[in-house]
Amino acid sequence: MSTFEFGRNAGDLEGEVTRGARAIVVLPDIRQRGGLGEDAEARLEEGQGLARAIGIEVVDAFIVPIRAVRPGTLFGEGQVERLAISIAQNEAELVIVDGSLSAIQQRNLEDKLKRKVIDRTGLILEIFGERAATAEGRLQVELAHLDYQAGRLVRSWTHLERQRGGFGFLGGPGETQIEADRRMIRNRMGRLRRELEQVRRTRGLHRERRQRAPWPIIALVGYTNAGKSTLFNRLTGADVMAQDLLFATLDPTMRAIRLPGVEKAILSDTVGFISDLPTQLVAAFRATLEEVTAADVIVHVRDISNPATAQQKAEVEEILADLGVIGEEGASVPIIEAWNKWDLLSDEDKALRADIIAHGVPENRVVPISAMTGEGTDALLEVLSDILTGGAQVLELTVPMADGQRLAWLHAHGEVLGEQPIEGENALRVSVRMSPADLGRFTRL
Repeated sequence: MSTFEFGRNAGDLEGEVTRGARAIVVLPDIRQRGGLGEDAEARLEEGQGLARAIGIEVVDAFIVPIRAVRPGTLFGEGQVERLAISIAQNEAELVIVDGSLSAIQQRNLEDKLKRKVIDRTGLILEIFGERAATAEGRLQVELAHLDYQAGRLVRSWTHLERQRGGFGFLGGPGETQIEADRRMIRNRMGRLRRELEQVRRTRGLHRERRQRAPWPIIALVGYTNAGKSTLFNRLTGADVMAQDLLFATLDPTMRAIRLPGVEKAILSDTVGFISDLPTQLVAAFRATLEEVTAADVIVHVRDISNPATAQQKAEVEEILADLGVIGEEGASVPIIEAWNKWDLLSDEDKALRADIIAHGVPENRVVPISAMTGEGTDALLEVLSDILTGGAQVLELTVPMADGQRLAWLHAHGEVLGEQPIEGENALRVSVRMSPADLGRFTRL
């Protein structure tokens, strides 16, 4: 049976709903804003995936075409009635609107439907709240959630001293002392911002230290559930959580890998992107996302078997542009596209995409792979190696004979062509072929 019953006031919706809660997912297709077109079905499936990612049982899901947005409820009266019927028929406890709701729209829909209502932003924030594993991740999520809740009269934030987990939007004490709550929210947000600023400074120092180190950095980016963590595990032998689940991992992870001609490189797995990623999360996670800007090479992992792969690519590139990685003149660092899940394509689709690779994209910048089976990963490593060692030139360097560390570094990271003692000096003239990037690292040793 449903936790809530029709006929109760919206202000009385205080029952707790946990994993396994029954929910309907509604996708508003707003025609006056251009509509979703052919992407509507894929977007609806994604919305259901977001709900399932935190254990919600989706009992009904449908698209609602909206010709004119109603300021008070988003939907028209007939559409709200359709929602109410679906709720009654499926005994749903929760309504998820896969779009953006204003505070007044959310409140009015709860009043009319007598059910908890959350929008896409609230749902993604809840997933992040449940998945954040590190202290930094939890700070980022809490700040984003408070920013989202600041302008909303949401019952579950009546007492902020109370520790709140991933499902806070589904229950709470009652709507009282709103002004005091808002003041507590503002104060807490101020403290979180100060703590995150310290995190940003610390992370910046770590980046500077890595840049001084003699190892290139490779960052994995991509749409959520594209297979980044699976590829990360495949290349590094690590055991990062990798599931067929949206936002399976949030906190960035780094491991060392070997490449042909490159003794050591650092591979970084980052948070997945998604369409309409809440602005609060982009702001809160900026310190984490900025790890991408320090990379020598970016590997954009794409789920090439997904019908919406082109739209997902556009979403990822939009966030990379927001971070300053992609500008008007193109990318500031090389970007390789790893077309993942190649093994799931039919022979016909493989032939079609192979033709695109051959004629429609820059040479050696697209590599078909299967992170699950390992197909194509050796070719990906070869391309990475070519980029990292590309532009190598023969240099004549003077190194003190007593500086064994620098001499060993040259042998490990460059192709030493010859060594000649310098007459009258306790030093060697070393002829070495290396890339400009490695030369920069060598000078910082």
